[in-house]
Amino acid sequence: MNFASDNWAGAHPAISERLTKAAAGFAAPYGASELDLKIEQRFNELFEREVAVYFVGTGTAANSLALAAVNRPGGVSFCHREAHMLEDECGAPEFFTHGARLAPVDGDDGKIDPYNLKAEIQRFPPNFVHAGQPMAISITQATEIGTLYRPDEITAIAEIARSYGLPLHMDGARFANALVALELTPAEMTWKLGVDIVSFGGTKNGCWCAEALVFMNPELAKDLPFIRKRAAQLFSKSRFIASQFDAYLDDDLWLNLARHANAMAERLQNGIVHSNQARLAWPAEANEVFAVLDKAYADNLQEKGAVFYPWNPPRAKPGLLAENEVLVRLVTSFATAAEQVDRFLDILG
Repeated sequence: MNFASDNWAGAHPAISERLTKAAAGFAAPYGASELDLKIEQRFNELFEREVAVYFVGTGTAANSLALAAVNRPGGVSFCHREAHMLEDECGAPEFFTHGARLAPVDGDDGKIDPYNLKAEIQRFPPNFVHAGQPMAISITQATEIGTLYRPDEITAIAEIARSYGLPLHMDGARFANALVALELTPAEMTWKLGVDIVSFGGTKNGCWCAEALVFMNPELAKDLPFIRKRAAQLFSKSRFIASQFDAYLDDDLWLNLARHANAMAERLQNGIVHSNQARLAWPAEANEVFAVLDKAYADNLQEKGAVFYPWNPPRAKPGLLAENEVLVRLVTSFATAAEQVDRFLDILG
């Protein structure tokens, strides 16, 4: 009963098999192999336009290098107050941009509020050298609390980004989960709404170690090859990342894996709604379920084999917990079995 994180899940067998196949023989290194070029073209097809694709090893690297590519002196990037890049990447975006800052923006449900975003950007007036200068906006899809930006919400933020001449980045560590939940295509969830850069995650959804940084306008990434090399993210045997994406994107495997993870989250959520021992903190929209439990009961569940993390309540939800309660995050993945969910719910009562 492991609901700690989709990072705990292993790799899908089809991806492991493709890695084994790629291990045989010889191939050009540093992204020049036939397989690398094939997958780059596959991303063009996926996003329905010519994009620039750069493979990296981690989501943190993808997010950090996305900002490094659009860095400006005294640069400031805007993200939600509880965004992963702000709270859980150990200052990597600031490190790889050589000191650019992340400015937190408030908003309900883990999403940037457009009104608050404009107010924060206006704190950095043009030519006021002491404050620095805005350089990017980043949204997380799905968000850090498992909610989703709807198309109109992305469009509203993209319009603000355009009005200030800022690129819009999407942290898509759970890109596939959001995509299938919203029933959109990659193009419909990104550049058609005004998104310029995507951190396209595969690791949480069945890959071993595969992330891609996708620029909708290749010109925006003209310095990225050098930035990636300097950041030690240019893999010599990059075909091993390409091979994972080869299997991942083949025959809609990536979408089917995400649909399964989301379905398991819905099954879990439905059980919690009907439990007397827990309550849903807010509706789950992808593959993360947040529930409120009595602390003693949460301990009891863990003693009986359930694996999950306690979670800090969002700042936008004061009063969510009583004195003896705890907020927990329950994450499902492509490897979550219905039997695991049902066993957890049986113990939960």
